[in-house]
Amino acid sequence: MLIRKLLQRSSLLFKCKNLPGQCSENVTKRYFKVSPLHFKEQTKEDKTSVTIRDGFQEVRDKNKDTYLQMINIYIDKEHVYRRGHVEFIYAALKHMKEFGVHRDLEVYRTLIDVLPKGKFVAQNLIQAEFMHYPKQQQCIIDLLSQMEENNVLPDFDMEDQLVAIFGRRAFPVRRYWRMMYWMPKWRYASPFPLPDPLPKDTYELAKLAIERISNVDPTNQVTIYQTADIKDSVDDTWIISAQSVSQKRLLSDNSVKVPVFVEGPFTVFLRGNYINYFILRGQPRSFDDTLENPDNVENIKAPFFNFKPPIENLVKVMPSVHEQEDGVIYSLCATGTSSKDSLLSWIRHLELDGNPILAELPIVFTLKSSTREITVENESDLEKKRIEDG
Repeated sequence: MLIRKLLQRSSLLFKCKNLPGQCSENVTKRYFKVSPLHFKEQTKEDKTSVTIRDGFQEVRDKNKDTYLQMINIYIDKEHVYRRGHVEFIYAALKHMKEFGVHRDLEVYRTLIDVLPKGKFVAQNLIQAEFMHYPKQQQCIIDLLSQMEENNVLPDFDMEDQLVAIFGRRAFPVRRYWRMMYWMPKWRYASPFPLPDPLPKDTYELAKLAIERISNVDPTNQVTIYQTADIKDSVDDTWIISAQSVSQKRLLSDNSVKVPVFVEGPFTVFLRGNYINYFILRGQPRSFDDTLENPDNVENIKAPFFNFKPPIENLVKVMPSVHEQEDGVIYSLCATGTSSKDSLLSWIRHLELDGNPILAELPIVFTLKSSTREITVENESDLEKKRIEDG
């Protein structure tokens, strides 16, 4: 009897959901205790999607003050219910680089203050482990991940914020604890540290790049040249050159009949800023890097009359760090224009700065252009492309 009633109600439920015209209002109220409006068929006019307005795109002056002002406007408008706070935080995170605040700790703390306090705190261990309010917790985890990607170290006040919003057993607080453990360990672990923040001037960036590449040799010297000091030079720019004492010695040993090459541009990145540099390279030199093991007894020799093996069989002269398999690096530089004329002025400066052999050596310029062009497209260009593509 019970099974028959269940089957009857299940068939009526199917009719009321999929065929609302065949289900009367009395039957619906009798069996399901709900209004028949719940099973009303949606028309095309009712299927409207909720669109979230992104106010950060409409701001003209994009800086930190206007960014914080947008956050304060939202908090003043939704100071009671904070409706759409997750969508607002995601929209704010997306536009942080445009406003130049993606490395600002104060802005991240202001975004966390958008969430209401005490509402999402788990009441027991089960709620905490099953991620109580998962949408809000995942939003703050994404915010902390973006902080870690931009190398922004949180402070202890941020922990108080997260505990007040989610409680001490929430997943964002655990994510914060992991960041506070690992980020200080790796913050100063690089053997080639860079200033924080980086300078915006191209000259200063190029100087940092050349120093970072050439500090493999302790005797390296970074020299600043000006192309205007060379007679008949066309470009008027700066040249940052690096050359060590051992490189000068290797260049002086280069045969007059063997040419040297000016190659580039090569690219080095400094936290997203790329700098082009050039090298002065010679032909590779043949050397034997195998050493004879004095403890090897496979081919033992019995000395007679105090015979001693020659020392050169035991100790080999190892090549310097500048002698690579593809060639010998004599010097490197970065110029303001990266033009051939500025590189020619660089060679003339090296000749006057303790490398007189460059006046006799054949020098070949093997320069290459960039493989692709870096451009920034505007929204109007993208719309034209869409219209052309149909």
